[in-house]
Amino acid sequence: MQQALTDAGVESRCRTQQPVNRNGRFSKAKFNIDLDADTVTCPNNVTVTIRRSTDATTGTAAFGDACGECPLREACTTSKAGRTISVGQFEAALAAARQRQTNSDWQADYRATRSKVERKLAHLMFRKHGGRRARVRGQTKVAADFALLAAARNVARLGALEMRSTPTGWATAT
Repeated sequence: MQQALTDAGVESRCRTQQPVNRNGRFSKAKFNIDLDADTVTCPNNVTVTIRRSTDATTGTAAFGDACGECPLREACTTSKAGRTISVGQFEAALAAARQRQTNSDWQADYRATRSKVERKLAHLMFRKHGGRRARVRGQTKVAADFALLAAARNVARLGALEMRSTPTGWATAT
């Protein structure tokens, strides 16, 4: 998604999840991934080359033997073969999005708009409106039913805002 937005020239306001690892071990974020040099450096400053797939879109950095005597091994991996880091084809876009999220202006904008968007999505899921479960069968019918539900919520919102249609456009009843 981030790559599609970047390709379209859209400034992404979507949140990108940070990489995680099980049991509190080092996540992928603790590793320095240099896509220009095609290398990955671990927290213990061991650098390995990314082995690319045949189509060169994805790759793997395997630390193997370097993990055997590493003092950080317990915090990194339990694998006998050592730690591996997978590098996907959209790694650069994800890294850029994660970096953008650290900007305080981005965070302030996200906090200001997220709650409004999330609230509207939650309104569609109210049980009395049937947003959680399809009331009909088939993709076409479900899509039409959801569109009707969304339209009904929008009309209800216009009513709550006391909006009315006038010959010159929409206006509030003030």
